[in-house]
Amino acid sequence: MSEITPEIVEAHGLNLEEYDRVLAAMGREPNLLELGIFSVMWSEHCSYKSSRFYLKQLPTEAPWVICGPGENAGVIDIGDNQAAIFKMESHNHPSYIEPYQGAATGVGGILRDVFTMGARPIANLNALRFGRPEHPKMQHLVKGVVAGIGGYGNCVGVPTVGGETNFDPAYDGNILVNAMTVGVADQDKIFYSAATGVGNPIVYVGSKTGRDGIHGATMASADFDDDSDAKRPTVQVGDPFTEKLLIEACLELMATDAIVAIQDMGAAGLTSSSVEMATNGKVGIRLDMNKVPCREDGMTPYEMMLSESQERMLMVLKPGKEAMAEAIFHKWELDFAVIGEVTEGGHMVLEFGGEVVCDIPLGPLAEDAPEYQRPYATKDEYQAWAQVKPLGEIPESTDIGADLLKLMASPALASRRWIAEQYDSQVGADTLQTGGDAAVVRVHGTRKALAMTTDCTPRYCYADPYEGGKQAVAEAYRNLCAVGARPLAITNCLNFANPQRPEIMAQFVGCLEGMGDACRALDFPIVSGNVSLYNESKATGGGSAILPTPAIGGVGIIEDYSAMMRPRMTPNMELFCVGKATSNLGQSIWLKVVHGRTEGSPPATDLAEARKTGEFIRTLIAEGEASAVHDVSDGGILVALAEMALASDTGIKLGRVQDAGYWFAEHQGCYIVACADNSLLSLAAQAGIPCEHLGSAQTDAEITADGWNVSLTDLREAHESFFRDWMEG
Repeated sequence: MSEITPEIVEAHGLNLEEYDRVLAAMGREPNLLELGIFSVMWSEHCSYKSSRFYLKQLPTEAPWVICGPGENAGVIDIGDNQAAIFKMESHNHPSYIEPYQGAATGVGGILRDVFTMGARPIANLNALRFGRPEHPKMQHLVKGVVAGIGGYGNCVGVPTVGGETNFDPAYDGNILVNAMTVGVADQDKIFYSAATGVGNPIVYVGSKTGRDGIHGATMASADFDDDSDAKRPTVQVGDPFTEKLLIEACLELMATDAIVAIQDMGAAGLTSSSVEMATNGKVGIRLDMNKVPCREDGMTPYEMMLSESQERMLMVLKPGKEAMAEAIFHKWELDFAVIGEVTEGGHMVLEFGGEVVCDIPLGPLAEDAPEYQRPYATKDEYQAWAQVKPLGEIPESTDIGADLLKLMASPALASRRWIAEQYDSQVGADTLQTGGDAAVVRVHGTRKALAMTTDCTPRYCYADPYEGGKQAVAEAYRNLCAVGARPLAITNCLNFANPQRPEIMAQFVGCLEGMGDACRALDFPIVSGNVSLYNESKATGGGSAILPTPAIGGVGIIEDYSAMMRPRMTPNMELFCVGKATSNLGQSIWLKVVHGRTEGSPPATDLAEARKTGEFIRTLIAEGEASAVHDVSDGGILVALAEMALASDTGIKLGRVQDAGYWFAEHQGCYIVACADNSLLSLAAQAGIPCEHLGSAQTDAEITADGWNVSLTDLREAHESFFRDWMEG
């Protein structure tokens, strides 16, 4: 084994203080294999050392929460002995280096997190952030990421049903690729990762181990620089067809009583899966590295333990069940090997060539890993650093219709159809809605459906981290309500830059405080998630830090999908804005796109009003009082109306004259509701909910108001033009 030098320690991402902790934990100098294991387990990606303290303060419990954070994915009760199991994770750095494989293996990894727990995956979503479309690398990145998501999801047979895609210069040098999967399982067939039973066999299943992805977790815990392309070998290579076989083999074995514990080999591969299983079960683990299936000759234990090759799982089986399990995996043409056993003593012991090559106490690797409360800027210090200008005088709009066309043609609001058409959203035949406020997928064989959405407004989070964190959760809640679903719980993917910078840590702390307050006020707990830090680039031509992006994945239940709501209206329906509308144009898309200004505070989210209005909307839908619903978000009321007009191919006659501050302010907590008549006004008044009549749907294919009009033909052309022209250009 090589002598451990300061240069080797630094290359493994550990600082001198952390290395001293390694020496204290070991009572001796580690060998290179042991150092590598500490390196990946203490990386930000695996240990959450800069975020654990704050994550503990988030609300994670509710009567319907079966399992919160700490397992592979969150689990919630959806009735009838069924559970929804879901999580969102990042694959940001790999997707910038190698967009197709980075995005594809992000999908593969999140699928494994869900079916590891016994769930059949029923839907994928994604939340994507890219830099300026005119950036020389951006078209390549968008095409690669979208192809990777579609290539993997389509082949594995799980529909991709929703998500979001945003553009901002802050992501020029560090794009974000967040993947989410939702699955369904029987509550009495949920599997966990705690290894138990001294002497029980430890089994490796799936694909063989290669040299791809080595030090992927460490790479994902560092800034980018000019040598980022040299990190290409740290990006994993996925095989969706093998993943499909792995899903079926695991679910078949899960139908027996053979499995004691199971864990996906995700970030840090065999290292993290074995350490987490042993730690969760408060046992030790012994592995014979000579028995690990390898696809390359001469692989060392260091390479085997740190490889992030895809489509692999680790299991603890009951004694005597090995032959039955092996037959199942061989039937599905997958590798199966007994590579070790559960032990006493709380150590990870690795043997190779008849010798012990690693002996590490498990406590320091996981539960006692470093935890930092990094300094963060005060609110005043942050505002001085962020330099967000106060909202200046708002120019009057000379042509509301022209402004609408410009907004709908902008990258911020343009149709994402070019992306959606590359994903199979219908495989499985249970998808009921895509392209609305939330995707809706039927729970197979029942009348129930799960609604799901991903949401975040990073420009709000930058201007005011607390309000931005609140708004991200509240928008997910609103999108679920808009389709008639009762919001149940969220997962998150917390994407931030370097936490060692006090201003970035202020973003993180502020966003989490806002998220926590919103979750408590809306009774919308966090059951799973992921933290991705160091998302900034020092590479030539790249930006610096990304915008703070705490992406939220929300899941809700519709008890009978016949009551599901869409944003589609028909002529002669009356249109209303339900909820309190304000005129704050701070941080609005209109201000940025039409006037090139990024100013002001984001619109505040009144959480009590958000819950009250959301419950009212759900009641309207359940009682058949609403014919179409769409939430108000980016672009404001007029953009929401335009989206409904395009979705319905139906014109709108607006009955009131308003200025840009009314039409384009991004009112939080508002919904556009289409009804057969004006009875909604009295229903809202009885409930104490603000409600304004906006106009009516019409047969004429245009949106009209006093002083301006826009044809649906021009509106659709504007909406479709950006991606069509960019990708064909």
